[in-house]
Amino acid sequence: MAKNIQSIRGMHDILPDATPAWQYFESSVRTLLKRYGYHEIRMPIVEQTDLFKRAVGEVTDIVEKEMYTLESRSDADSSEAFGMALRPEGTAGCVRAGIQAGLIFNQQQRLWYAGPMFRAERPQKGRYRQFTQVGVETFGITGPDIDAELIAIGARLWQQLGLKNIHLELNSLGTLEARQAYRELLVAYFNEHHALLDEDSKRRLHTNPLRILDTKNPAMRELVAAAPNLHEHLDSESATHFAQLQTLLDAMGIPYHINPRLVRGLDYYSRTVFEWVTDELGSQGTVCAGGRYDGLVEQLGGKPTPACGFAMGVERLILLLEAQGITPPSSAPDVFLIMAGETAVQAGLAIAERLRTALPDLNLISNCGGGNFKTQMKRADKSGAGFALILGDDEVARGEISLKPLRTGGEQINLPVSDLVSTLPQLLEKR
Repeated sequence: MAKNIQSIRGMHDILPDATPAWQYFESSVRTLLKRYGYHEIRMPIVEQTDLFKRAVGEVTDIVEKEMYTLESRSDADSSEAFGMALRPEGTAGCVRAGIQAGLIFNQQQRLWYAGPMFRAERPQKGRYRQFTQVGVETFGITGPDIDAELIAIGARLWQQLGLKNIHLELNSLGTLEARQAYRELLVAYFNEHHALLDEDSKRRLHTNPLRILDTKNPAMRELVAAAPNLHEHLDSESATHFAQLQTLLDAMGIPYHINPRLVRGLDYYSRTVFEWVTDELGSQGTVCAGGRYDGLVEQLGGKPTPACGFAMGVERLILLLEAQGITPPSSAPDVFLIMAGETAVQAGLAIAERLRTALPDLNLISNCGGGNFKTQMKRADKSGAGFALILGDDEVARGEISLKPLRTGGEQINLPVSDLVSTLPQLLEKR
């Protein structure tokens, strides 16, 4: 017998019993972003490798260790003979699409997207090789008001979903020039304490030293705490921007904690960075993160354009919904149609289509595949439907159909088929 083929480790199926939570989350996000005036954009999952090297940074963990790269076909046209990669994040692709389509220069854009991302990491709970992100990106807006709006969207989403215990961590990285001067101070400091650095930090020291501040190694906690404080080396414009952002958040009643060690793992960030974190998911506690990336559009070939955005990890938020006992609204059908007899099947399927046409909000499952009355009743009960419509050959002859409550224990009643469209909605609502 042939051996079963399993899914790739770290890439998971989302089975029917789990999809209602996903649909609930996705619907909530889509509705909320529409209210704020954001428009959906959809990008390919495969991009040129150089896009991520230029945007994310060649010395980041993503590009160095985690990106899935693909080889072009040997017989491909020479114009397509470039390296390709499965997208590890969405911002770079969104910027590329905006530049290519002429959406960004001298314009304001509020965009969002959702879909799979890919990183070759060691799979663990909440951290997978294929994972899903919702990304929100804005272009052409300079001030801290858009930073505040993006943070407010996150705060409102947690409120709408009923999620608790998600806290906002906030920081400013300053301009690229100010950060370069701070970087030199940081390298000098860590060089003085080189013997105390772990291997990962030694590797990052001369490539991406700010990432050392974000180390998860508890043995380095005191060393990092004593490092030069970035806030003491911010340029004046960034300091003013950050102070204004705090004023706006205070006015909106959104609490936050300033974390001077928050740097994010991608090279393109400047000025505002933020994370929404929880302590209910273990080490994978960041559920949403973002900030400003004012230099990225120019870095990828466009005109200088201010930009700001964030991304949410959908798997982690679904886990948090489960951990907090938040269940999505029921997706069970309203009605299950039972048809006993050949004449009943023919008449019943026609009745079902008339109901679906006249009552577009009605969720109705028709029994298919035959089965006696007892078998069909079991299917109706298993479906979770609140009611069964029962049609047999005798009912067809009389022009009637029966409605039986499946969850409330009420009495079964007979209805004229001719009145079904007008009476069924009221009967379902009453019961």
